[in-house]
Amino acid sequence: MRVITADEIDRLLTFPDLIEALRAAFAADFVTPPRQHLEIGHGSEAATALIMPSWSADAPGPGAYLGTKLVNVFPANGARGLPAVLGTYVLMSGETGAPLAAIDGTRLTHWRTAAASGLAASYLARPDASRLAMVGAGALAPFLIRAHASQRPIGDVAIWNHRAERAEKLVEELAQQGIAARYEPDLERAVRTADLVSCATLSNLPLVKGAWLRPGMHLDLVGAFNLQMREADDEAMRASDLFIDTPSALTEGGDIALALKAGIVRTEDIRADLARLARGSHPGRASSEALTLFKSIGSALEDLAAAILVWKKIGGEG
Repeated sequence: MRVITADEIDRLLTFPDLIEALRAAFAADFVTPPRQHLEIGHGSEAATALIMPSWSADAPGPGAYLGTKLVNVFPANGARGLPAVLGTYVLMSGETGAPLAAIDGTRLTHWRTAAASGLAASYLARPDASRLAMVGAGALAPFLIRAHASQRPIGDVAIWNHRAERAEKLVEELAQQGIAARYEPDLERAVRTADLVSCATLSNLPLVKGAWLRPGMHLDLVGAFNLQMREADDEAMRASDLFIDTPSALTEGGDIALALKAGIVRTEDIRADLARLARGSHPGRASSEALTLFKSIGSALEDLAAAILVWKKIGGEG
């Protein structure tokens, strides 16, 4: 079994390739059961184990794959100087069940999460969208910026973060990668002047206000992964054409799930998920004046598609 590190993933993947892999995966037949949440321990040392399987619909069979992402969330790790979220992806043959590779799950998640947003933007952002506002400067931010820039002619990147020093550090890191970006201390100004707004935060209160949005914009909501978090307010939900990555977004994560629960929007207001977009059963953006909103909560299908691409890039066979 091959062990594939984060550095190897970074060398192997590009966003154009990965986005096309996700497009093909969402249009194909895969089996993706609901993720399992297992609570471990209690009190201040309580932790959570997440198990996320997916496999080709034609497994067992030649050329098929199956895989599982194992994610452990240990909140107390901060005091130990360790990341709170750690994960591994195990890719296996869908013909024999033999393990093929153990892949760095954290880095794979960064790539596939950003690629899903890039895939959505390929259907939902205006073709001429050139100004990107990145809300949040955490680990996902540089991946989201690169993913969106691979799909639209992004020429201006404004980064807002609640801690200015982190945003300024990200600007420096992006410059080393040849990406020009700037720190924007005024969140409202960053959003109002953008064509595409991408949010990856852990905010418990809405950051992006519907009053700041205008026709033609695209709003990408990646953070707010539980029902205690919000990145955009109710007005943004009401004003937008709503899209989701998978049907699980109707009940998991903040924003759309909370708006549905509160009666701010209805299930019928959800235009499509990524599978419908990828299969061509929904056209995506309705017009140049449409205001679109995409909510991502992540899917094991995305992990499997990314893992298969990594495996094939190193010359692996099923």
